[in-house]
Amino acid sequence: MVERAVVPKESLDSLALIPGITLFGVETLAEAICVCKEESAGVRVDSAPIEGESVEIEGESFWFLREYPDDFIDVKGQKSAKRAALIAAAGMHNILMEGSPGCGKSMIAKRLRYILPPMSLEEILHLNQYALLGDEEPSFKPVRPFRSPHHSASKPSIFGGGTAQARIGEVALANGGILFFDEFPHFSKTVLEALREPLQDHKVLISRVNSKVEYRTRFMFVAAQNPCPCGNLLSTIHTCRCSDLEIKRYKQRLSDPLLDRIEIYVTMQEGETDAKSDLDSASMHDSVLAAFRMQKERGQKRLNGKLDEGEVEEFCTMDAEAEAVLQRGIESFGLSHRGVGNTKKVARTIADLEGSGVIARSHMLEALGFRRRA
Repeated sequence: MVERAVVPKESLDSLALIPGITLFGVETLAEAICVCKEESAGVRVDSAPIEGESVEIEGESFWFLREYPDDFIDVKGQKSAKRAALIAAAGMHNILMEGSPGCGKSMIAKRLRYILPPMSLEEILHLNQYALLGDEEPSFKPVRPFRSPHHSASKPSIFGGGTAQARIGEVALANGGILFFDEFPHFSKTVLEALREPLQDHKVLISRVNSKVEYRTRFMFVAAQNPCPCGNLLSTIHTCRCSDLEIKRYKQRLSDPLLDRIEIYVTMQEGETDAKSDLDSASMHDSVLAAFRMQKERGQKRLNGKLDEGEVEEFCTMDAEAEAVLQRGIESFGLSHRGVGNTKKVARTIADLEGSGVIARSHMLEALGFRRRA
């Protein structure tokens, strides 16, 4: 990585935000040459250090903040959903939460951002490259992005394009962080089906008349939905007003290939919102950090949720009992090839959260418990 750079003097204020680099501001080419020959120092600015704490793993530094403006302690009850959220955060797994209005789905989604794994300097810089393409102010805090487009948003605003310059969209801006779809089935059919490619291939390709632009993006997809059009199908308080046909049509808006790309599915009940909350963001973040360390020390370049097929075979080691449980799960749930890989990845994260080097029976059972039922 570049440690020293010569830049226009008028750009010093904004560029000084970039951590880990010494800048020399000049007004002319002659001044730049003098700086390069060390005949002049120009206007020297040492950038500020990255905010927060850092941890060094296998010779690389990663940064994070212990700030929780939205804390999980505010989410009452929902023990199973918070457990699912913890697993999703630790491995950057895609997660779908289903429940009645007001049960806490959006609250959990918004709090996930602050307990995600730490970031390398390369990640921080890359996120800001995309932010600048989206005409947004750069921020070099080690906080991953949270993008939440409205369900009425157009396909170009979500995936990019819509202009001759192939403008960057929400999917690419979510790179390294969270893309949140609230009211998941209410997004247009074209948006929902187009989402399959970035979820699988981690890229968005925008075709213009004379060019093509590809944005690489690895994000954690978080979705929330009601169980039916009126929202009360699972309610123990209110009566569902939907017909069987209306519920079927509502469910069919989400295709099986799309849902198969989501690793964790959790159902939430509104009656739990009065229960005591016993899990806060700080303790959840500590668990995520410990699981992150295990993944990095194992030699993984990517977190569990983003492993490719070969990496799953390399890193998701199971004992014999876990393999037997998975085989029964394949037969019971009719798991696809992709579904099997996703289940292994979730089980790997559960094992990491428990400090286990090998996926055991209990880890696989819990992972299968978060699979979607047809």
